[in-house]
Amino acid sequence: MYRENTKEIVIGNRTIGGNHPVAIQSMTNTKTENIEETVDQILRLEAAGCEIIRCAVPTMEAALALKEIKKQIHIPLVADIHFDYRLAIAAIENGADKIRINPGNIGSVEKVRAVVDKAKAYNIPIRVGVNSGSLEKHLLEKYGAVTAEAIVESALDKVRMIEEMGYDNLVVSIKSSDVLMCVKAHELIAKECPYPLHVGITESGTVYSGNIKSSVGLGIILNEGIGNTIRVSLTGDPAEEIRTAKLILKTLGLRKGGIEVVSCPTCGRTKIDLIGLANKVEQMVQDIPLDVKVAVMGCVVNGPGEAREADIGIAGGIGEGLLIKKGEIIKKVKEEELLETLRQELLNWKE
Repeated sequence: MYRENTKEIVIGNRTIGGNHPVAIQSMTNTKTENIEETVDQILRLEAAGCEIIRCAVPTMEAALALKEIKKQIHIPLVADIHFDYRLAIAAIENGADKIRINPGNIGSVEKVRAVVDKAKAYNIPIRVGVNSGSLEKHLLEKYGAVTAEAIVESALDKVRMIEEMGYDNLVVSIKSSDVLMCVKAHELIAKECPYPLHVGITESGTVYSGNIKSSVGLGIILNEGIGNTIRVSLTGDPAEEIRTAKLILKTLGLRKGGIEVVSCPTCGRTKIDLIGLANKVEQMVQDIPLDVKVAVMGCVVNGPGEAREADIGIAGGIGEGLLIKKGEIIKKVKEEELLETLRQELLNWKE
């Protein structure tokens, strides 16, 4: 189903599906067994804007640690389980708000049923997760290779298995590192699946390549009305995932709030360190809770005109710069005062 028609699912203190906003998710890269480090990272991600957090649960110690972690955080926690159904059961018993499993690698139907029964008893959702690297042999033989159709068939088979066990408190995720295959798979499953979809491009790479792949893939999928939660998967600091996810949603008009920084490309007219200034502005505005557009322009010749669509901006010259609002020059300040002048204007912002 398309976003607004999907089933509403409650995950801890957050509801997804239906008309609820697309939620931003990330995953810790700490050892879940290390409670202090895991909590510290989750709190940092909360501050960055993470709304659902997933933790790997590879051991029983990690499953037991969830109880203490949950006491110290404020967002829903998803336990990520592979292979051992007992870890899924323990994670549920220790406070997980949702579990993520691939029923295909949990083992026998009886083991999957044991997990489903426990989730049913605690009324927590199961995220059925399938990716291109976990396809069953018979599907690879049927389609001749990893395809979007094979990924969707695998996911829907798992969904039907759980439905037949009498449970429909489900979220579904289908992922591939191939961006266009991932897009096609989501287009196919959206026609058949009534449950919320968690969307991401798996194994997308480093901050540089991962941001590009995720922005292209998630941008297409979300713009088609598909997806209820997202994760930008990066090989790097998870906080970078949140920054990118927020900007993707804001760019698509799916989220308001947060300062958007626009800046011109440098050229021969630039008389200031525009690259350094733009980066400083972007960093500076992270903690300012305004929904405005800020322009950082490289010269005073075209700066005011080019910054007209922004709410406020600065443009640099030789040893001095301009403060601009809605394309109008407000005042001239020394170059070294530009950044602080802009900050004070934002901190004392009045519509």
